[in-house]
Amino acid sequence: MLTVYDWVYGITTLTVVFLSIIAGFIAITMFETTRQRKYLSAWKYLLVALILFAIEELVGTMKIFGIWSTPWLTHVIPSFILVFLIAALLRQIDITRGCHE
Repeated sequence: MLTVYDWVYGITTLTVVFLSIIAGFIAITMFETTRQRKYLSAWKYLLVALILFAIEELVGTMKIFGIWSTPWLTHVIPSFILVFLIAALLRQIDITRGCHE
């Protein structure tokens, strides 16, 4: 039986999923711009991290509502999110220093 807390928490995580999907659509529209302008190339890595974040929130929502639960997946996905965030940060540092490809 789900408590009120579980329902509020689950609905909140669903809201986060929908908002990250909307942010993903906005980021996809910027993806073509990142090809044209080299100083925006770090956005490619951020877009992948955003998609992984949406997947992580969806998995968390399914766990809250008792639909599906995998303990290891909720630790692996954030690791990949962190990898892509670090890659975006390093790419942006290279761009700022002037080390263009």
